[in-house]
This record gives sequence, C-alpha cells and structure tokens, in this order.
Amino acid sequence: MIRLQDVTKRYPGGQEALHGVSLEVNKGEFVLLLGHSGAGKSTLLKLMAAIERPTSGAVWVSGQNLGGLRPAAIPYLRRNFGLVFQDHKLLLDRSVRENVALPLRITGFDGADIARRVRAALDRVGLRDKENAHPVELSGGEQQRVCIARAIVHRPAIVLADEPTANLDDAYAREIVALFQALHQVGVTLVVSTHAPQVFESVRPRQVVLSKGSLAA
Repeated sequence: MIRLQDVTKRYPGGQEALHGVSLEVNKGEFVLLLGHSGAGKSTLLKLMAAIERPTSGAVWVSGQNLGGLRPAAIPYLRRNFGLVFQDHKLLLDRSVRENVALPLRITGFDGADIARRVRAALDRVGLRDKENAHPVELSGGEQQRVCIARAIVHRPAIVLADEPTANLDDAYAREIVALFQALHQVGVTLVVSTHAPQVFESVRPRQVVLSKGSLAA
C-alpha cells in the first residue's frame, strides 16, 4: 500500500533528514516508527502523505508515484489518509463537533451525512458528550481524541500519526492505543511514530527503527 524506494530528504541549508530509506507498508498493517528525536520519523510520515517531497528516490501510495502527481491531485490523494500530528491544529473558536466536521465540509459532504459521520466518529473516541465543548475546555488526552475523530471521520484507508501519545499520562496514552487497535481490527492501515513503544505492547505492531535518517532495523 505504501512503498518508499531509496528515499533521501534534504532540506535547504543541507540538513539531511532521511538518507536512502526503502520501506514497504502492506495493506492493513500496523507499523510503529521508532528512533531518537531527529531520527527522521516525522519527515517520513510527511513524505507518505505528500506534505513533503523527497529530494531523491520515490514514494508510492496504492500504486501511485507521488512524485508524478500534479499539485491539484494531492487533495484527492489525501482523502485516503487520516492525519494526526503533535500540534493538534484544532480551531479554538469552534466546537468539537465543528472541528471534527471540517474535513467533510472541505470535501463537499452534505449536511445530513456530515452530522451522521461526526456522531459516529465522536462515539468511537468516547467524546459524544463533549460535542458542543471548545478545545480549551478539554484535557490534553481529550484534545488528542478530537484529533483522532477528525482524522477518521471520512473513514480513511490509512492513518498516519506522529507521536499521538506524547505528553499524555499512562492512562490517557493507553486509551489512544486502544483506539488505534480498534481501527486496525477493522482493516485500517496505521503508521505511528512514538518515543514510548511500551504503551503499544498489547497491539504487537511491526517495529521500524530509524537512526540519524537511515533505516536501522
């Protein structure tokens, strides 16, 4: 489903975030990205979602070479993805319900379908009773669950998550892991970066280790 072949990513100024990485993620697989801070985990996820482009090498998603995509085609590609990043990017002046509905409004779903999908996504993450709250009224763990609801509301085939349990206490972290496990059980492909692999022990995902921008294990 996702394939990287000899991918190198170099930023302006010469900083090399990834070097010669080749990796395959199969449909329905749960992959955990491990490595020190700065190892290249976030860059790898951004390349998979076409947020970044490789300096050299190639990235394929569902048989499509992302390097050959026109910019106008990228939003259509991303409909296959649910993205969960560390900075949340929640709109503080909008309710939980409105934040979760945003991807559906952007892609043109009708009102009734939006309401139905938002309710289902909030039910899945256990936040149906918080739909009218604003992000500032929520705990860190609840905000992260809103991000996951927003990522899955359009029922993507692939979820990419960058440090989704960072800065959460152990109980909240394990709740997030349980949500990902439930997604995996219904066939969603997951690629998740983490500094805390121990909280994922019950899931037993495949582990991929990066070190200084290269594939270490």
